[in-house]
Amino acid sequence: MNVDELLSYQKPAVSSANASGNKRTTDSAFSIAAGYPKRAKRPILDDVPMTSNSASINNTNIALLSHDERDKLLQMLEQESATEELDETSLKRMLSQLEKRISKNQEMRIKYPDQPEKFMDSEIELNDAVQELHVIATQSELYHVLVNMNGISLLMSLLTHENTDISIAVISLIQELTDVDTLTESEEQAAFLIDALAEQQIVSLLVQNMDRLDENVKEEADGIHNSLAIVENMTEFRPSLCIDACKQGLLSCLLKRLQIKSPFSSIRLYCSELMSILLQNHDENRQMLGELEGIDILLQQLAYYKRHDPQTSEEFEYMENLFSCLCSSLMFAPNRQRFLKGEGPHLMNIMLKERKASRNGALKTLDFAMTGVEGKDNCQKIVDILGLRTIFPLFMKPPKGNKRSGEMRAENEEHVISCIASLIRNCSGANRQRVFNKFTENDHEKVDRIMELHFQYYERVQAANNHIGDDDEEDEDEAYLRRLDAGLFTLQLIDYIIIEIASSTANIPSIRQRVIQILNLRNSSIDSIKALVREHANNLGNSKKSNGVNYPTNDETSNGHGEDSHKQYLLDLVDKF
Repeated sequence: MNVDELLSYQKPAVSSANASGNKRTTDSAFSIAAGYPKRAKRPILDDVPMTSNSASINNTNIALLSHDERDKLLQMLEQESATEELDETSLKRMLSQLEKRISKNQEMRIKYPDQPEKFMDSEIELNDAVQELHVIATQSELYHVLVNMNGISLLMSLLTHENTDISIAVISLIQELTDVDTLTESEEQAAFLIDALAEQQIVSLLVQNMDRLDENVKEEADGIHNSLAIVENMTEFRPSLCIDACKQGLLSCLLKRLQIKSPFSSIRLYCSELMSILLQNHDENRQMLGELEGIDILLQQLAYYKRHDPQTSEEFEYMENLFSCLCSSLMFAPNRQRFLKGEGPHLMNIMLKERKASRNGALKTLDFAMTGVEGKDNCQKIVDILGLRTIFPLFMKPPKGNKRSGEMRAENEEHVISCIASLIRNCSGANRQRVFNKFTENDHEKVDRIMELHFQYYERVQAANNHIGDDDEEDEDEAYLRRLDAGLFTLQLIDYIIIEIASSTANIPSIRQRVIQILNLRNSSIDSIKALVREHANNLGNSKKSNGVNYPTNDETSNGHGEDSHKQYLLDLVDKF
C-alpha cells in the first residue's frame, strides 16, 4: 500500500457491529459455543487495498518504511478517529451501555443456548463496550466514577463469561487500569480502584479464569500474563494484599503452573517472579507454601539444573527466582524439616559438586537451610552424605560470582563461612568431631585460612569504626548498620569458629597452638576475638516472632542449647578460653 494512500485514508461510516470486525472477538470469540465454526481471520491494515486521490508520494510501499515511520503514520490515523475527551457524563453513559449489553448478551445466550449465530452479534457489541473503556486508563481522576457506578462489579461478572475472549478482553482492561504508572498519578483515586477490586475478590476470579486458559494459545497466554500482571500491580501498590492473594488460591495456582510439563516460557518465568514477591516478607505465605508441598515442587523444578545450565538469560532468571523462593520459604523454621524430607541437602550437595550455574544458588540455599537451631538435622545430614568434602574446598576458594545475577565472590564467601559456623554449632557426637578434624588436614591449612579471613574482615570493620568516629551526627543504629555493611556479622561468625575450634584442646590441641602462633606473628591479641564473640552473643536470644507468626522452635541444639541458652553458652566459652 502506498504512503499517500495511507495519509489520505478517511475512515468510512459503518455500523458499530461492522466496525468491530477488526477486533479479536470476530476471529475466535465464539469458539466456546458448541458447533459454531471460527470465522476466517480478517486481514490486517497493511493488506487492505484502499483508494486515494492523493498523488504527492508515489510508488512507495509501506513495508519499505522504517519502524518509526510506520508508527508515526499509524498514530496519525488513530488521532483522526479519536473521540472527544472523556468526562464524567460520558463515562456514566459508557457504563450504562456496558450494563445493557451484558444483559442483552445474557438474554440471547439463555434464549438460544445451542445457536451461537443468534447471540454472536450481542457478543461483538459487548466486546466493543469493553474496548471503549480502555480510555479510562488515561483519566485516572475518574476512577471513583467507575467504582461508584458499579463498573467494577460489571467487569468482575465478565471474568467468568462463557466466552474466554470476553474474559481476556476484561483482563487486558483491568491490567491497563492497574498499571503502576497509572496508579501513581493519583494515589487517592488508585486506592478507590484497588479497594473495589479487593472487595470483589478479583484474585480468586483470576485464578478460576486462568485454570481454563491454555498457555499454548497465544491469546490465552496473553490473558494469563495480564492476570499475573494485575496481581503484581496491586501488591506493589499495597503489599499487604500478598497475604489475601495467596488465601484466594494464587499460590496454589502458581505451583500448578510450574509443574506443567512444557518447554520453558515467559509464563513460567512470570510465575516464579510473582511467587518470589509473595514469599519475600510474609511468613503466612511461607507457611502456606510448605503446607501445599511447595518445597518439594521447587526442589523438583530445580533438579533439572543440577547437571544442565540455563540456555537463555530469561531461563537463568527463572532458575534464580526458584532459588529465591526456596530461600524465602526456609526462613519459616518448620520448612527446614520439609526441605530435609525432600532430599534438599542431597540435591544442593550435588549442585555444588557439578559446578554448573546452579552452584551459587545451592550454596546460598544451604546457608538458609542450616542456620539456627532448626537447621540441626540438615547439618547432620550434610556430614552424613560426605558434604564436608564439598563445602570445605569452597571455604578455601569460594566460587566466583555470576555476572548475570550480580553476585560477587564475597557473597559466596560469606555463605560458606555461615555454613561452617552452622555445622560447628549444630553437629554433635562423631559428626562434630569430623568437622573439627577438617581443620587439621594439610598442616592446618584451614586454620590458616580462617585466621586470614579474620584479619581481612577485622580491618574492614575497623575502617568503618574509624569513619563512624569522625561523624559525630550519626546515631547508634546508623553506626551499627554501617558496621554490618563492612562485614561485622561475618567477622563475628569467623571469630565464633575460631573460639570453638581452638577450645577443643582435649582432642585437638594443635589447633589452639596454631591460632595463638598466628596471632603472635601478626602482633594481635585473642582479646579482640573474644570481644567480637561476646558482642555476637549479646545479639542472640531475641524473641523469634515475625509478622504475627510464632515459630515453633526446638529447645536444644547440638550443644544442648536453644537461642537463649546458646547465648549463655557462648559467653561461658569466651570466659573459659
